[in-house]
Amino acid sequence: MPLLSFLAAAASALTASAAQGPALGAHVFLGQGEGLGVSPAVTRAVDTQPAGSVFVVFNAGYASNDAVPADTYRNRWRPLGRPVSYANYGGRFTVRGYVALAGEGGPAHTVSIEKRGEPAGELSLPFVEVRNATRIQDIAQSYAQPSLVVSSGDVRVDGPATLLAFWWGDGGVKRMTVTPGDGFQLIDAFTELPDESGVQGAVAWKQVDRAGTYRVHWTAAPVQGAVLWLIAIR
Repeated sequence: MPLLSFLAAAASALTASAAQGPALGAHVFLGQGEGLGVSPAVTRAVDTQPAGSVFVVFNAGYASNDAVPADTYRNRWRPLGRPVSYANYGGRFTVRGYVALAGEGGPAHTVSIEKRGEPAGELSLPFVEVRNATRIQDIAQSYAQPSLVVSSGDVRVDGPATLLAFWWGDGGVKRMTVTPGDGFQLIDAFTELPDESGVQGAVAWKQVDRAGTYRVHWTAAPVQGAVLWLIAIR
């Protein structure tokens, strides 16, 4: 194919992809148990879109393992909201969110975190791609008190969006059930922890096709508090 024809075809494909609006892409969740971890912590490889994606990553575990994520395609990661310290652990454990806009991807895409403080320590690392997206429109970040059902804050969007919900429980339990409501679907979870313990977490998503205000309720048993993020991506 002549070069100009190839470039025209590529541009046409990108335009068509963008016209489809945002959509859930690849996703993976790495959970390392206490004393079972290694450094760097590296997710399983997934295939992501070459261009035009927003990537979201969380690092939940020891506060001393606070390195910025790195990935196969050298995207630039910036903080997503503020770090949150888990209650009743003396500031030793935190959860941090990161986003890469204008993300570049491809085959065998992995995300890694260097564990400089506690190399063998527990760490949970979800990695989610939203395709055909360019920006974070809104974020609701909160810390819900212990209850059977907990609610995120509200996010507002002015058009079609992909909503990502993250639940980070703070209970000292190793087996639990976690279910999102409000039309959200669970896509990844680490809720059956090893005997050595780990950082429980769950990820859900919902596609919305119109402007509006949205939130998510989570039902979790046993009862525990939870750090919650709800992210609207367009």
